[in-house]
Amino acid sequence: MNFKTLYKEKVTKSLMQDLHLGNVMAVPKIQKVVVNVGVGKTLKDAKMLEAIVEDVKRITGQTPVKTLAKKSIAGFKIREGQVVGLVVTMRGNRMYDFLEKLVKVALPRVRDFRGLDPKKFDGHGNYNIGLREQIVFPETTREHFEYTFGLEVNIQTSTDDDKQALALLKSLGFPFSK
Repeated sequence: MNFKTLYKEKVTKSLMQDLHLGNVMAVPKIQKVVVNVGVGKTLKDAKMLEAIVEDVKRITGQTPVKTLAKKSIAGFKIREGQVVGLVVTMRGNRMYDFLEKLVKVALPRVRDFRGLDPKKFDGHGNYNIGLREQIVFPETTREHFEYTFGLEVNIQTSTDDDKQALALLKSLGFPFSK
């Protein structure tokens, strides 16, 4: 059962009972997932940037948007208008497919994984997961593996309460540590 049908058929009913909600529309849901990649180390190498763009496209299923520097910072050797990051925003079916792949395939492949930290909520019901290397995703095979990069996954929910968001993610099967 994929995440979307799991959410619609089981999670909404169990969360209504657990959180004492009277309306189905009050049940928290995941609105969007944003994947960020910092590419500051590619300032000199355009080939490396293109390889990272292809890896992010393979992992998320959509083309990332390049984030540009707003102003020059000499200490970091950054010029205004230079590419400093990549962003992918996913909603709908693609979002649920990515989350299922993250929870069932990628997180178990993280070295020394002891579960997600339940304190990583931002106070507004959103959760952040930082991954050191993209090689935990099955799409990055040996022939595509040129450069390693870290990525950050931000899961934005419809609730402002961290406890409700934690209950939502736990009921979807996210492996939180005790």
